[in-house]
Amino acid sequence: MMPITQTFEEVTLLITHYNRSNSLERLLRTFKQQNCSFQDIVVSDDGSKTAHLDKLKELQVVYPFRLITTDKNQGLGNNINKGQDAVKTPYTLYIQEDFVPKPIFINTLRNALGFMEEKNELDMVRFYAYFKYPYLKPLKNGFSEMLFSPWPWYWGYQKFYYYSDHPHLRRNNFLEKFGRYPEGLKGDVTEYRMMMSFIQKKGKALFYEDFQGLFDQENSFAEPSTMKRNYWRESEQPLVTAARHLYRHLRFNLDFHFSRFA
Repeated sequence: MMPITQTFEEVTLLITHYNRSNSLERLLRTFKQQNCSFQDIVVSDDGSKTAHLDKLKELQVVYPFRLITTDKNQGLGNNINKGQDAVKTPYTLYIQEDFVPKPIFINTLRNALGFMEEKNELDMVRFYAYFKYPYLKPLKNGFSEMLFSPWPWYWGYQKFYYYSDHPHLRRNNFLEKFGRYPEGLKGDVTEYRMMMSFIQKKGKALFYEDFQGLFDQENSFAEPSTMKRNYWRESEQPLVTAARHLYRHLRFNLDFHFSRFA
């Protein structure tokens, strides 16, 4: 007996891609193996090399998707913007090509979609993170409401990491409500500015508490991460770490109160 295909008719799978066609193939293959399908799949490519573009065209024969290209690399912001512009469904499942969904994700996505349909105030549901968001109100099915306040009793700068480019489900009006992603900037700066815009415009989100239980992030030696971070961001040297935490605490609070990003 063939497994029943789980089809998400109101969801477009949006994948951003840059020079990692084997990783993209793995992501698409995994969804197919899990009998998970979507109304549409959009792959937004950021000016990959010819060999990878040729591979993408081969993949379209096996895994039908719409390919949105650009003549040259224009960065994360442009890549997400042009991909989101192509989405026609009410909801977007956004995933970068180096993530791999686990089998449990399909039911979790269905639960997330149910929350979005029930709660009009929700703008996105987050499925992955590097750490647990510090202020959560338990909901059900493993999800919690994310809570944010600018006031001191919500202590620490990690409360500002409300938005993330990691896998998430969002409404199709996301760019209209929170502004387009800034273009021509490094990826981490682009993400930071959208994070601030999302908070300043009072975005609402859910967080899956088993935050690394739905996806694996896999970067092979052949196709490593394209996000380059500097010594200041990565160093675990105690003095550098302390200075980084103090800087972020001051910078995040000042930016939130005195700057506008969209």
